[in-house]
This record gives sequence, structure tokens and C-alpha cells, in this order.
Amino acid sequence: MSRRYDSRTTIFSPEGRLYQVEYAMEAIGNAGSAIGILATDGVVLVGEKKVISKLLETSTSVEKMYKIDDHVACAVAGIMSDANILINTARLQAQRYAYAYQEPMPVEQLVQSLCDTKQGYTQFGGLRPFGVSFLFAGWDKNFGFQLYMSDPSGNFAGWKAAAIGANNQAAQSILKQDYKDDITREEAVQLAIKVLSKTMDSTSLNSDKLELAEIFLSSGKVKFQICSADNLNKLLVKSGLTQPSPDA
Repeated sequence: MSRRYDSRTTIFSPEGRLYQVEYAMEAIGNAGSAIGILATDGVVLVGEKKVISKLLETSTSVEKMYKIDDHVACAVAGIMSDANILINTARLQAQRYAYAYQEPMPVEQLVQSLCDTKQGYTQFGGLRPFGVSFLFAGWDKNFGFQLYMSDPSGNFAGWKAAAIGANNQAAQSILKQDYKDDITREEAVQLAIKVLSKTMDSTSLNSDKLELAEIFLSSGKVKFQICSADNLNKLLVKSGLTQPSPDA
């Protein structure tokens, strides 16, 4: 009889793998895609909304983009209930830092603190890893605009362009080919939409299936802005990925 190496989070297989962590990553592989691109003048986050029913009211729910603090936001792929716990934890950490030091928490320090929490859930018995990956976008005075990706294991790294969720390998290969170091925010938006159009299972794109958010500096202050449905449809028409509506 083969041993159940996946019965506990803390048991390594003979190959040195933690199967529970790999199962969590597999859950993320079935979630809607999210793409982050670091531009010279900001960070762009684009996510795919999974429309599970025609009866679902999509315009009132935001399920991919979340604001953590005035200078940090994130895109999510995976189990949303797990994501809500971690996002709330990150918000508390950011506010505690601001209260203690009277300045915004550095982006990398915030990401590292949250990833320490995620790693703890892969280490102790009776727990399971969080089945969610994040793309963190932010700005601070130390390193300017930054983009980080983290997975259920607690690993994180800074990226120029990254993809999580379904078909992330295909999206990552397109980003590797088309990304330029001097890319602007407008070009990054077009690139992200192009990548999603090629990797999403859906044949047609519209504002019901996508969410777009940007972080940029406006009058010296960091601004997080989620693109409205009308503006997103205009961007899709401009990209040639959808036809303009008759009444437009």
C-alpha cells in the first residue's frame, strides 16, 4: 500500500515535495486569469471575470481587483474566500505601520509580511495552504512603481510583467516576447488586453468579462483607479478586439 504523502501539510514526499501546496496551486490554475505589467509611469492590472451564470449581476461585484492601501493594490486568482482573509490581513498590517511610523508601508515589506503568513499555513498540522495567488502593484519612495507575484507557498518575487490563473504559461510566454522596458501605461493596457484575448477561453471580450485597474502618480500622489465599463469597452474597440455597439 502506498503511503499518503498528501494527507498532511507537513509531510514531504520522497522527492521533497509538499503535495498540499501543489494542490493549492492547481486550484489557482483553474481560476480566472490576471495579468500585471510594470510601466514607466505606473502599473497595470487586468483580470478575467468568470461569468458562471447569465443571471449573475456582474456590474455590482468586483472580484479581481482590491485596494489594500492608498499606494498598494492587488489582483487575485484563486479561492475568493481565502483571498478575502489575506486582503483583510494586509490592510490591517498597512494601517498598523502607518499608525506607528506616520508614513505608508513600503510595498515589498507589506508583501513579505503577508507571504510570511501564507508560508505559516504550509508549516503546521491542522491547517491547509491558502488557495490563492496575488499580483501586488504599488508605489513607494524607495523603489517607485513595483509589481510582485506571490503563490500559496509564501514565495514572492518582483516582476516586470507576470500572469497568474488559467493559461498563465501561455500568457507569460507572450509577455516575454512583447514586453519592453520603456513601455508606457497606455501601451501596457493594450498589451495586457491583447494577452488576455489570446489566452482566455472566451471568444469575445467585453466589460462583463474583464476588470482593469491602474496605479499611477497624479499631482504627486499615488492614485488607484478601476476602469469603468464604458471606458473598458472603448479600449476594447480601440484594440480591435470587439465591435462598437450600434448606439455608440
